[in-house]
Amino acid sequence: MNPQDCRPDWVPSDAGQEFTTHVVPGQVMPASLPTPLRRRPVDKPETLAAAIRAGDRGALARGITLIESHAAAHRVLADELLRILTPVAGGAMRVGITGAPGAGKSTFIDALGVRLCEAGLRVAVLSVDPSSPITHGSILGDKTRMEKLSRCASAFIRPSPSECELGGVARRTRESIVLCEAAGFDVVIVETVGVGQSEVLVRGMVDCFMVLMIAGAGDELQGIKKGIIELADILVVNKADGDNLTRAEAARMEFGRALHYLAVPDGQWQPQVLTCSAMTGAGIAETWSTVEAFFNQARAYGDFKARRREQAQAWLESLITEGLREAYQQKIGHLPLHAEIDAKVRSGELPAPEGARRLLNAAGFST
Repeated sequence: MNPQDCRPDWVPSDAGQEFTTHVVPGQVMPASLPTPLRRRPVDKPETLAAAIRAGDRGALARGITLIESHAAAHRVLADELLRILTPVAGGAMRVGITGAPGAGKSTFIDALGVRLCEAGLRVAVLSVDPSSPITHGSILGDKTRMEKLSRCASAFIRPSPSECELGGVARRTRESIVLCEAAGFDVVIVETVGVGQSEVLVRGMVDCFMVLMIAGAGDELQGIKKGIIELADILVVNKADGDNLTRAEAARMEFGRALHYLAVPDGQWQPQVLTCSAMTGAGIAETWSTVEAFFNQARAYGDFKARRREQAQAWLESLITEGLREAYQQKIGHLPLHAEIDAKVRSGELPAPEGARRLLNAAGFST
């Protein structure tokens, strides 16, 4: 047998690990497989909170994973973690960015985030990817489109699945914002899924709501019809470069005229319409200057604190709704009565409102 035929095609994962081999031409195999990897134990809330406050990115990622978990035991730990960190949160500029698919949200955030990091700010990006209603899976690929920002030492990017939640945000986006603020980030950017009118939910989570538009795709009138511009603090027509520059400027003027029909009370922010190119960087600096102007005016007129109070109230109401849904599932969601009424509604034998009333009454929620 040629010694070259006994090649070590298998290498142990642990350096220095001893094993016995059976010599087979062309292959060396271990007598036993390495010990399987063990799952990392969950950190105690106090330990995890201290590490997050110290700026440990790994701890921040583990904290977000903990609050996103559906396990009941993890929910208790997550609530304790939030109880510890909420008093030290709230210092970041919360900016929500939405827009139709193809508007260039990730590329825009990459360019904006890099500029902010170069200016000495710490930037956290909470990117939400759509989940499949069939497989419930998500690609979580937004981070790959933020190549430059992902290399910045003062940036943190966390993609999360939407889990088919309405509003274009993840199930625990509000809690993730708290953790990022407790970790000392100056700016927290929430990038939504970008699927339509339901995107407005993010408006109740951030201080400044930015909508990205594109010209030349029939998006101008559709954007006005959606009504989303009524909630936008800043409209940005992206991809204003090359042959699209003229169309982008025309779209900016069209949106500007549309905004004049929206009555804004004295002293409140007048939404601005800008153009930029995330590819060339043109207009990025002006866009952030407008964001800073928004924050300055909001703080001066008390709108900033008022919006934060509204956010806290919206968070409370969403948790109550979620708690009621979970309570219903625990009480009657898997009982025969639910299946029976569900079958009658499907067949048309029973109207859906009547079926819902019966189930809620059976669960103890009088209607």
